[in-house]
Amino acid sequence: MKSSLGLLQKQSLAASPQLIESIRLLQLTHAELHQFVDQELEKNPLLEPAPNDDALSGEVEGPTWAGSPDRPRQGKSLPNAASTASGDRPAFEEFVALAETLHDHVARQIALTAFTPREQLIASELAGHLENTGYLQVSPLELAGSLNVRPEDVERVLGILQHFDPPGIFARTLSECLEIQLRQRNRFDPAMAVLVANLEMLARRDFQTLKQRCDVDEEDLLDMLQEIRALDPKPGNRFQSGAPECIIPDVWVLPSPGGGWQIELDPNTLPKVLINQSYVAEVSCRAEKKSKDMAFLNECLQNANWLIRSLDQRAKTILKVATEIVRQQDAFLEYGVAHLRPLNLRTVADAISMHESTVSRVTSNKYMLTPRGVFELKYFFTVAIASSEGGDAHSAEAVRHRIKAMVAEESLDDMLSDDDIADRLKEWGVDIARRTVTKYREAMNIPSSIQRRREKRLWRNGDQSLKAS
Repeated sequence: MKSSLGLLQKQSLAASPQLIESIRLLQLTHAELHQFVDQELEKNPLLEPAPNDDALSGEVEGPTWAGSPDRPRQGKSLPNAASTASGDRPAFEEFVALAETLHDHVARQIALTAFTPREQLIASELAGHLENTGYLQVSPLELAGSLNVRPEDVERVLGILQHFDPPGIFARTLSECLEIQLRQRNRFDPAMAVLVANLEMLARRDFQTLKQRCDVDEEDLLDMLQEIRALDPKPGNRFQSGAPECIIPDVWVLPSPGGGWQIELDPNTLPKVLINQSYVAEVSCRAEKKSKDMAFLNECLQNANWLIRSLDQRAKTILKVATEIVRQQDAFLEYGVAHLRPLNLRTVADAISMHESTVSRVTSNKYMLTPRGVFELKYFFTVAIASSEGGDAHSAEAVRHRIKAMVAEESLDDMLSDDDIADRLKEWGVDIARRTVTKYREAMNIPSSIQRRREKRLWRNGDQSLKAS
């Protein structure tokens, strides 16, 4: 054992604060980015906002078609709100109207009701504890104590409020909400009361036990279920709860006149700043003799240059990633979700020579408007399911779409078990296990084949009864 001194040369990468901040800019939404830039404009006197110019754009060619060159392209129709000309693209706020809120609607009804001053106070307090869904989140006993009034007075006023529009508001539970609506329709008979009191059985689709408890036959139970389905479990949701919200896509994918796709970044989501050079020159002359002022000026200039470069790099990175996604998912844009290809972050990262983590940051909370609708960029990354024929793998999202379509088309005489669905998928070249089918089916809230058969039998018997009558 001996000790000695020696020199060791080692390389390491240290992330500067500005590099860390540049990485953070990639994952900001456009709203968060605008807020960040506004803060920089306030802090840095050398910066000023610049008017938006034309959006950054790229073009992706579509597949080569066999046969006649004038064969029509499929899936190119745009939604009514979009236009192929970037200058004609809509401002979404122009299509949003400020709607009446639930609390405004209730307050107007309270003002028109013949309440005494004490009842008016109780009603206003109850309305103040009303959720946007229409449910009451305070007990009458608790409210009576806080207002120093009798609990029976609160109950009496609550009974009046429960007759307000929309039917079902001021309920404290789902059962009470449905009961209020049924009473207003004069349909809360003893059998319906038992059904409303056993909603957990309805959720489990335990129709046999419900028939016994309600003391009704299958036809009557079917009529009762139809009435329950016609009720609104969250009556307040029909009202707007606050300021209107909409998703503003960061990327637009439009059909290119020459074929393929035109990818553009929305200039409204890209804040732009400039350095006020005349102000820099003016301040530099005054600060030449003061080292402190010159140091501050240089720091501001350095930060301004960094921000401009970072914003430009962010925009180009988003465009690069979006362009590659469009290239990979051209079949989806042409034909729909059944043709969504399996795709992972590494594939896109390798194609555009970027790190996988960079692609992950870019695709977080960013949205793309396509002829198929608005999708988050992460939607296009799906797990691959092997092909049973040795060909290209299938996207998990496309497989889920096929499962949903198969279930929608089945009949009472041909109900598909999870094994049947797996077998049919294998016939189409999808190598999938039954347990995977079960997992996908449950994730889409599709009942089992036994439950679906029971429901379809109820519905068919109900239709036959209606035709007979």
